[in-house]
Amino acid sequence: MIDHSAEFGFDVTTTSPGTSARCGTWHTPHGTVETPAFMPVGTRGTVKGLWPEQLVETGAEMVLANTYHLALRPGAEVVEELGGLHQFMQWDGPILTDSGGFQVFSLADMARLTDEGVSFKSHIDGSWFDLTPERAVALQEQLGADCIMCLDECPPHDVPREKLLRAVDRTTDWARRCRDAQKRSDQALFGIVQGGVDPALRERSAEGLLGLEFPGYAIGGLSVGETPESMYATLDVTTPMLPVDRPRYLMGVGTPRDLFEAVVRGVDLFDCVMPTRNGRSASAFTSAGEIRLKNRQYRTDEGPLDPGCDCTVCNRFSRGYLRHLIQSREMLGAIMVSYHNLVYYQNFLRSLRDAIRADRVDEFRSVHLADVPASL
Repeated sequence: MIDHSAEFGFDVTTTSPGTSARCGTWHTPHGTVETPAFMPVGTRGTVKGLWPEQLVETGAEMVLANTYHLALRPGAEVVEELGGLHQFMQWDGPILTDSGGFQVFSLADMARLTDEGVSFKSHIDGSWFDLTPERAVALQEQLGADCIMCLDECPPHDVPREKLLRAVDRTTDWARRCRDAQKRSDQALFGIVQGGVDPALRERSAEGLLGLEFPGYAIGGLSVGETPESMYATLDVTTPMLPVDRPRYLMGVGTPRDLFEAVVRGVDLFDCVMPTRNGRSASAFTSAGEIRLKNRQYRTDEGPLDPGCDCTVCNRFSRGYLRHLIQSREMLGAIMVSYHNLVYYQNFLRSLRDAIRADRVDEFRSVHLADVPASL
């Protein structure tokens, strides 16, 4: 078993009476992350449209990249030869890589799944790409991220229970194989709790992983079609099972409301494509809810995207100008809205951290979420 104690440490600095919310500091080889934290998604080694310096401006401390996509192009060996992901991306902060397990769900029609691993038919050239737990770890060691993920099976939310049970047990077996395959001590390998919205299967998954003594634990298999209420109920069951002295990472979630509900249930780390994907679709997160800039009502709007935001976009440009860029299909429009959305997410969690430290979580809810539609 790899000893990570010299490279990683997680300290809970504040807890919130009446909730499970907490603030912490997670120490990694490339810097410290203040939690709860949101990681922008840079699937192919870039957060779409933004320079690393702009990511720093948004307040991001850590980013995410994807093993499956980088292994296909340019290849993990190419990234390694070019100095690893940090040098490759020119990002000095911590990086997390997903193992490719989510693609078992998202690319299910292009995948063959067995107990040994998964084979994907490449979306690039149609060739077959084999991913076993051992190879997932080896690829991530070549990429060189600070935090790496076990290969897991992420099933849809509506599969029969027997298939969900099989996915839980396969995920546990793969996690053991990943742990045994790891060679580097400067990468924190996280186990991933699966089990859908079934409390008994979540408990089975957590129990199987806890004995493997990972330096952190992720909660996977949510935001795959279940209702928000089901997700929150699943977090109510799952997070108390996970060690209090290690980071808890909710994968692929979500809206600002989802982030809040997960934080008050004890989650520390998040990632989601929503801020940048919505930005490319002309949808902006604001303190008053979601703004869809394609709507004609913004055609001559002189106001800032969000009066409550002090980012560069909101300080300098009008909604009318942003709508013009989007309607003209100018790439700057998508970049600007993506940038603002990432600032919104970072400010949201920064304010939530402040509320936890000041024991004002209920006040945060009433101020930041009372007027925001449930879809956000």
